[in-house]
Amino acid sequence: MTVPHYSYLVVKMLTEKGVLTVRGNVYTVYTCEEESFKITEAIDLSIRMAKTVAQAAQVPPDQLQLPEQETARKSSKSKEHKEVQLVDGSPEKTALIGANLDAK
Repeated sequence: MTVPHYSYLVVKMLTEKGVLTVRGNVYTVYTCEEESFKITEAIDLSIRMAKTVAQAAQVPPDQLQLPEQETARKSSKSKEHKEVQLVDGSPEKTALIGANLDAK
């Protein structure tokens, strides 16, 4: 009979000569688990990529085209709101605030 104790990374087994204790190393366990997560993620990405390639191969060549970029939205300036740039030199990063706010 084997008794694992995950908190202490210890496994105890009953043998003919008594109890055999096998101790683990926290750093080794952590690095192995981290590596297994990376491998799992890579496998998952490769499976999804293979599915995407297979789906792309089924699309007829005359339907393959690059999507057009949307034109930049023009800001609709109204008297109720004031447009304020959040980042200097970046006109697409703006916020609208009420223009009729009290001076408090």
